[in-house]
Amino acid sequence: MTPTQPETMAEEGRRTAVRADNLAVVSEAEASLVVKELYAEFRERFGRPQIPGILQCFATHPPLLEHMMGLAESMLFSEGALGRKNKEMLATFVSSRNKCAYCADSHGYFLRMNGGSSDLLDAVIACDVQADVLGAENAVLLKFVGKVTDAADSICPADIAELRDCGWTDLQIAEAIHLAALFACFNRVVNSFGLHSQGMLAIYHDELNSREVVSIAKPIKSEDGGSAS
Repeated sequence: MTPTQPETMAEEGRRTAVRADNLAVVSEAEASLVVKELYAEFRERFGRPQIPGILQCFATHPPLLEHMMGLAESMLFSEGALGRKNKEMLATFVSSRNKCAYCADSHGYFLRMNGGSSDLLDAVIACDVQADVLGAENAVLLKFVGKVTDAADSICPADIAELRDCGWTDLQIAEAIHLAALFACFNRVVNSFGLHSQGMLAIYHDELNSREVVSIAKPIKSEDGGSAS
């Protein structure tokens, strides 16, 4: 799981101490030997320089941290049945619906990194299931995931039939349910600890804007090798 250049850029750009307003997380400086070893394992397995704040929350119970790392790798940071782009779309949507700025920002960033357009991101962050950019299939999927998030007890066979009619397989539907439930946990942990947003989307957009400026400013060379400007 080697990170792309923009991913590394965003991680490097936010190398600051994790801020949690309500309950202390386990920083690397204060971590036990077991937790330090798990943090090192995270860097090796995921190829990311920064230990995310959410993992520092889970580190208050080291066995939970270990299991969550495995769960993230196998369920979220993998293609699976839905594909990584769709998973990040669902993660961002559920996080926005649960008012979790931390997770909506980080998974909105990963949605962009996995091919999601800025228009798609805007629609998902706004939880706008009517947006044209979604297409019929994604609109039905997000509507379903919203129901799983808000009123899972009301899910009925007709909901599953609607998803199947749009082309979603039972395995994909099951994976969507698992992701929605997983982020119900993640969002509540993050919000309860009081983690601040990492600002990964802002760093990503700043980098894109700076590259556009450099591209515009760079002189165009003529065929003879000289500047055409």
